[in-house]
Amino acid sequence: MSYDIIIKNGLYFDGSDAPGSLRHVGIKDGRIDTLSVSPLDESGCPEVIDASGRWVTPGFLEIHSHYDAEAIAAPALKESVRHGVTTVSVGSCSISMVLGEAEDCSDLFTRVEAVPREQVLPILRDKRTWKDAKGYRAFYDQQPLGPNLCSFLGHSELRVTVMGLERAISGAKPTEAELQRMEELLEQALDAGCFGLSVMTTRLDKMDGDRAWSSPLPSTFASWKEFSRLFAVLRRRNALMQGAPNAVTKINVFAFLYQAHGWFRRPLKCSMLTALDLKSQPFMHRITRASGWVANRLLRGRYRWQTLPAPFVVRIEGLNMNGFEEFGAGEVLRDIKDPDELYTRIQDPAFRERFKKDIKATLSLGLWHRNLSDCWVRECPDTSLVGRNFEDIGRERGLDPVDAFFELAGQYRNELKWTTCYGNHRPEIMGKLLASPWTQPGFADSGAHLASHAQYNFPLRMLKYVRDAELAGQSFMDTGRAIHRLTGELADFAGIDAGYIRVGDRADLVVVNPAGLTDELDDVCEAPMEVIGLTRLVKRNDDAVDATLINGRVAYRRESGFPEALGKERVFGTFLPGRDVLSRPQEVPSGSPVYGR
Repeated sequence: MSYDIIIKNGLYFDGSDAPGSLRHVGIKDGRIDTLSVSPLDESGCPEVIDASGRWVTPGFLEIHSHYDAEAIAAPALKESVRHGVTTVSVGSCSISMVLGEAEDCSDLFTRVEAVPREQVLPILRDKRTWKDAKGYRAFYDQQPLGPNLCSFLGHSELRVTVMGLERAISGAKPTEAELQRMEELLEQALDAGCFGLSVMTTRLDKMDGDRAWSSPLPSTFASWKEFSRLFAVLRRRNALMQGAPNAVTKINVFAFLYQAHGWFRRPLKCSMLTALDLKSQPFMHRITRASGWVANRLLRGRYRWQTLPAPFVVRIEGLNMNGFEEFGAGEVLRDIKDPDELYTRIQDPAFRERFKKDIKATLSLGLWHRNLSDCWVRECPDTSLVGRNFEDIGRERGLDPVDAFFELAGQYRNELKWTTCYGNHRPEIMGKLLASPWTQPGFADSGAHLASHAQYNFPLRMLKYVRDAELAGQSFMDTGRAIHRLTGELADFAGIDAGYIRVGDRADLVVVNPAGLTDELDDVCEAPMEVIGLTRLVKRNDDAVDATLINGRVAYRRESGFPEALGKERVFGTFLPGRDVLSRPQEVPSGSPVYGR
């Protein structure tokens, strides 16, 4: 017989945590047709990929992207495909584009995810043809996707759709009729193929637009009664909840743990933000891992913390720093919309004193460590400052570090570009987080934070951690297990048809060159965004991926790049519905395998 594609001589991993084995892979009609220990007949096969010295793995999953707008305008999503990602989820952090009007969706999304409103709103006004979840699914069924796509319904969008924007952020409680309407729209979204609901309880993320500028997201105004009503729908239908505890107080993590428990009921599947090795709270990684053990072992839940398998480095321009939201004076700056007013405020001596006091307040510590000696100038018109930190610059000038920072920001505004690392700076702790059964690799935020984050290659970065430790004789995880964590394990927990390449499976796979898992994975550069007309920060090490296949077709080759059809023809990715979401009438008795999946 002839195959459409043969991948020969590769070390094959099927997506389980089994070790790799030498196999020759025959692909036909978009599926894995043959796995052979002996070479396959190449007669009549139009494409043969020699994977000698390479790993042949399932395509990677990104469980936390913000590709919502980009997938509508430029569905190839090439920056993920080139790094071996073949399935992405959207609708995270309570923000989706399933139900709401164009302006509502834009104002929920653009400031939180740092994508310019002037680009996103016209895209939604032009492309958004649907009015409900059924129409949203129908749109993606016709969209020429690059990678496969699955979607949450966002709770902030749901609230705005039912209550209207003003009431959704006013603190008003929804009426019983409104709660019932929320439940029904969630049911309809699950019916249409959404695999869960995303919520948000931290108020650090703020809205865009003129109607609700700098308001916290609508989901943060919900009571636990409202959450409980919606979570009951998810639990009954075996759908996934993605959420985040309050980033500052963190106390409501106990409420999430309670919601997750599986004593005498079906547990609520929870994927939570986030398990990081934070510089601000160096013992937090212990707490997240311990809470995972409590939730899953003692409370019989299905509870995971998302973790980013890379140093959490952010880049900032001028005063555009999300971390300022964590303390009072910083929040004041973030609430000022006019740039001239913003930079005037930091010249006020009284405000500076308040800022210096608030930045040192330990009780409000969240993600950012607030140590200006660990904030480094990377670009500036005064090139003598590049590579130096604000504390060092202040010492040289006889200034407090805050005064030095404000003086430079006021002088250069967004031409002052600086960087800091929130965490994940200790490889040994990163290994513990990645090895924990209560974490999930993800949280890359692809499609968002275009000028500050660059984590599109996070799966390769995780494989580098594993390979580096192995080469150093300090292995914390074997390669098969690492690949399973990036593929089959994520797909099984989310309940979507992805993550494996066995006979009969859809041929979504990647050919990885392990010798390319080098320090260059951390090199950051700027790259243009297709169609949208913006640039974004990316990390690229093209030695690490030889080829990415989606639906049995080559979507990327290191030598030749992307095929012309990617993002233009409906032959690659598809919308993946929630495989494990139960239909409305169906009930699963206690003890069913669904509890232990």
